[in-house]
Formats: sequence, structure tokens, C-alpha cells
Amino acid sequence: MEKAIKIVYIGSDPVVGFAAEELGRYLSRVTGQAPEMCGAQACALEDREGLWLGTFEAFGPDFRAWPGASVPAWDDALYIEAEGAQGIIAGSNSRAVLLAVYRYLTELGCRWVRPGGEGECLPPVEIAHTEVRVVEAASNRHRGVCIEGAVSYENVRDIIDWMPKLGFNTYFMQFREAYTFFERWYSHRNNPLKEAEPFSVEKAREFKAGLVREMKRRGMLFHDVGHGWTCEPFGIAGLGWEYEAPPVPEEAVPYLAEVNGKRELWGGVPLNTNLCYSNRKVRDIINSDIAQFAQAHPEVDVIHFWLADGSNNQCECESCRAMRPADWYVKMLNELDERMQAAKVPTRVVFLIYVDLLWPPEKERIQSPDRFILMFAPITRTYSREFAAEGDLPDLPPYVRNKLDFPRSVEANVAFLRAWKKIFQGDSFDFDYHFMWDHFKDPGYTAIAEVLHKDLANLKALGLNGLVSCQEQRIFFPTGLGMTVMGKTLWKRDADFDRIARDYFASAFGLEGNLALDYMKDLSRLFDPPYIRGEKPVVNPQAAATYARIPAVIARFQPVIHRNLNRPDPCHVRSWYYLDAHAGICLELALALQCRAEGRNREAAGSWQRLQRIVQEQEDDLQPVFDVYEFILTLRGIFGEGSVEP
Repeated sequence: MEKAIKIVYIGSDPVVGFAAEELGRYLSRVTGQAPEMCGAQACALEDREGLWLGTFEAFGPDFRAWPGASVPAWDDALYIEAEGAQGIIAGSNSRAVLLAVYRYLTELGCRWVRPGGEGECLPPVEIAHTEVRVVEAASNRHRGVCIEGAVSYENVRDIIDWMPKLGFNTYFMQFREAYTFFERWYSHRNNPLKEAEPFSVEKAREFKAGLVREMKRRGMLFHDVGHGWTCEPFGIAGLGWEYEAPPVPEEAVPYLAEVNGKRELWGGVPLNTNLCYSNRKVRDIINSDIAQFAQAHPEVDVIHFWLADGSNNQCECESCRAMRPADWYVKMLNELDERMQAAKVPTRVVFLIYVDLLWPPEKERIQSPDRFILMFAPITRTYSREFAAEGDLPDLPPYVRNKLDFPRSVEANVAFLRAWKKIFQGDSFDFDYHFMWDHFKDPGYTAIAEVLHKDLANLKALGLNGLVSCQEQRIFFPTGLGMTVMGKTLWKRDADFDRIARDYFASAFGLEGNLALDYMKDLSRLFDPPYIRGEKPVVNPQAAATYARIPAVIARFQPVIHRNLNRPDPCHVRSWYYLDAHAGICLELALALQCRAEGRNREAAGSWQRLQRIVQEQEDDLQPVFDVYEFILTLRGIFGEGSVEP
């Protein structure tokens, strides 16, 4: 019988206490023993029995876990030295202690291939025969996910729970309530087969409060808001893009951007409507609201202050024309910092370079760079190629108010980033969209995962300190390879893609995981993501011939799927189940794309209608891993929904 396991956590920090609970819970499951749990106020390094948990600081001045200078408060470093059931599991802060616990369990063989209990692969462990040593710091400070898509409370709770297991440290709740993302699910938008459930702003606030507690339980960095500062402070609700616009209060009309001689909501959408930023009252109203929000919400580590989500709709009044939008934006940021300094509010603020704001300011400069974090949001980029840090970059096109073309190439996007980095050398990260829409254009998920991996490996060379991924939360259908690549490469920029992929598929699928990986690579190649992205001619005989090959590839692989559906491990069984459902969806999608590439629009539209019905009928089974709302929203435009053959 193995010696009893003892877990000792130092101090009273609740995050360290949670880390100890997690270590005990998982060790109990993989060893069959319930560990003894106890707390301590200090640790005598020379007299230590059991697995000891704590921050570097908690282990005392003689603990030399990290060479050189101390680790900045927002950065994460781990120290693990354990032999059998005795040793140290430590982190540079309380959050890093939790990350160290999950890393220790990972070294023991535990894997989390998707959120929730069905994604846990926990092989038995004889702890007496184990030895783990890890001394590492994360390659990137910002390792996060931003809420998007359609979600239930449980979807977001489960991904927050899953993220630290893969090394993530940040979660971002957009809007004040994140109402629109929850409402999409509970109203069952894009699925007429499900009856809408009542949902309210008050319920969204209740959900958000619960999710913030889950973040803080894990010591995660909490980013908030972003959208809404250009409408909410003026009495104009900005809950989302798809809702009927409320009336604009009469006193707020002069504050709206003047475009084509009119001051009105841009396209009827408050969130997309810019304002008259040269007007000091506009800036004061926004900044006052942000400062008050920061004071009222000390739990928020980072507030995102974004302008409108629209583009080519900046104010054309004479005063606003005196400077670029980025100049007015930076002027506002400096005025906000003055307010926050006066109120002694330490909250950091994210500003974004995005659409019209890609063109950097000509006159204004940020006065307090330590307050601010630059967010690079290249929403118009292609995902057929990764960002490269080397090579010649094009000159920036001239800024012409409201007549801008936005960059698609990676080189043009990087050129804008470099222009901003010349005038702001502070903290920064990439805010990117690999899993917002483009994963639906790569049903094999491996091509987009490889582009993501290369993007992350290049972040440092681009002068960026991480990624906050704007994406669906249900991003694990049929696999979580992309999210696993994201977590592991954000932690260690030189992590090897092939090694991650092989380990993931072995963990998720078991003995024949290597066959599943090869199959998914085949699907990524045959579905030709650049064609689906519109980067090749629509009528395309070569693409049509390729899509015609997909049914045979799926048919050859289905016996492998079917013989694995009764494996003993429930995690493996669920992975094969999802792959089976995915095969049926891919068959119909391949037919729709083949018809489209052959110019048979009527047949393509009919196949697309059948495909929508298939995913709608299966939504309850696939809900934890697959966002049907966004799948339909993304692909319907490709098939010209409602169009017929001329």
C-alpha cells in the first residue's frame, strides 16, 4: 500500500486554498487515495513532509525558486520539485500556484481535452514512482479568452474552470452585462426547433456576478466592458448589435458623429455609432462614466475603453477634422488617466487599434504609459497565413476620413502595428479572431490551429506580450486541438506543434488517436479553407473536384470511428462520438461546397438548408462543444441564403 499523501498549503490566500483543494481532488481520483489536507503559516524547508503549496514569498527568504530579478506581479512563473508524495509546488503569485498544481498533474499524465467532466482524461498514477521538476515562466503575460458567440451560464463557467488547466490566466467579459451572448443561447437564435426561454438584463447581471466569482476563485485577471462607452453614458442602450435601436435622447443628438451632414445612429445601431470627439462635453461624459465604473468595480483588473464598432463613420464636423480619430482618442485617454489618478484608481485601461484607429495619431501622445495597454485587433486580416515578424512591410496608405480600405494581408496589418509601436512602447497584446468565424471554414481544425501556433510563436518579435482571443466559447467540435495549442504556446512560445497535436489526440481519442489526427489533417486540406474564405474564384472546377473526394475519405474512416464508440474510457468515447456527428455534418457541407464551386447555386442552397436542419436537430447533443448559432451565422452568407440559379 502506498504511503498516505499529505498536502500542506501555506498561508490563508483563498486561491492557494483552492489550488490545494484541486490537487487533493485530482490526486484522489488518479491514485485512489484521499489526501490529508492541512494548512500552515510558514514552511521550514529543512523539515518538510508531504506536498507543500504556496507562493515563492510564502516559502520564505531562503527559497531560491527563481533566479535573478523578482517576477512582475502580473506575470506567472512556476517551481515544481516533487519526488513521490513529497516536494514543493510553488508559484510567483497565488494564481501561479494553481497553474503549478495543474502543471504538476499534467506531468503525472492528467489531460483536459475539453471543458467539463467529459473532457477529463485521468489515467491511474502510482505516485511513489513519480518525479516531477519544472522551473518555468510563461512566455506571455496576457493569455486569455474573450466571451463571444451564444452561451449558457454553464458554458462560460466550464471554460473558466478549464482555462487554468492549460495555462491561461485572463478572462474578458464584453459589455457591462454580457447580455447579448447569453440572450442568443436562451432565445435559441438560429434554431427554430427550440422554444425561446425568457431572459433579462437582470439575469445576465446575475450570471456575470457568478462568473466573476469563479474567476476570482482562481486568481484570474478580469477584463471588462469594451463596447458601450460611446452610447451607454448618453442614455442610449447598447446591449448588442441585433436589437432594435432605442430612441436617442434629444439632448444626446448633438453628441453623435456628423456624417454626410447628419447626426444620427449609424445604420440604426448604437454600438456602431461614433461621436463628436472634439466636443469636450462628449469626452467628459465618457471619461466620467469610466472612472465611476472603475471606482465601483475594484474587482475589475482591466477596463477596455473602445470607440464605436463601426468604421468609416467618424465625425466630419470642422472641429473633428482638425485631427485624426486616433489623436482625439489619445487625448481622451490622457484626460481619463487624469481623472483616475485624482481618484486614486489603479485599474489599468486597454485602448485598441482597430479599423479607423489603425492610423496612429499625428500629434497626441499617451502621457502615462503604465496605465494603458495597447490592444492590436486585426479583424480584417486573413487566416490563410500567419503573422510574420520579418520581411519588408508596405507603407501605410494615407488617412482619408471615412474613405478607408482596411488591410487583409498580414504584412499590411503588421505595418500599422509597427507604426503605433513607434509612439507607444508600453504593454500590449493581440486581440485576434482565429476562433470567431474562421474555424468554421476549416472543418478539420488543424490548418487554423497551425496558423494560430505560428502567430503565437511570433508575438514577441512583433512586440506583443500575449493574446486575448475573441472567440466562441464552444470551440471543441470535434476536437479541442486549437484551444490546447493556444494555451500551451502562449505559455511556451517554442512549444512544438506536432508534439502538442500527437499528445492531444492520444489523450482525447486513446489508442487510435494518431489515425484521428491524420484524418483531421486530410479534412483540413480537402476543405480548402482559402476557398471558403473567398480568396479563390467561387466557380472553381479544381475546388469542386476536391470537394467531391471528401465523401470517400469520410467513408474510409468511419469504421475506425465505429469500432471506438464502445471504448472503456468515457472521455475517449465522447471524443469518437463527436467525431461521428462531425462526419455527417462534413458530408453535407462538402456537397454544398461542391455544388457552389460548380456554379449550381440552387443545389448548393438546398444542401445548405439541409445542413442547417442537421445541426439544429443535433444541437442538444452538441451544445457543450459546438456553437450552432455562430456556425449558421458564419456560413449562410457563403451560400447566398435565399438565392437561386439564374
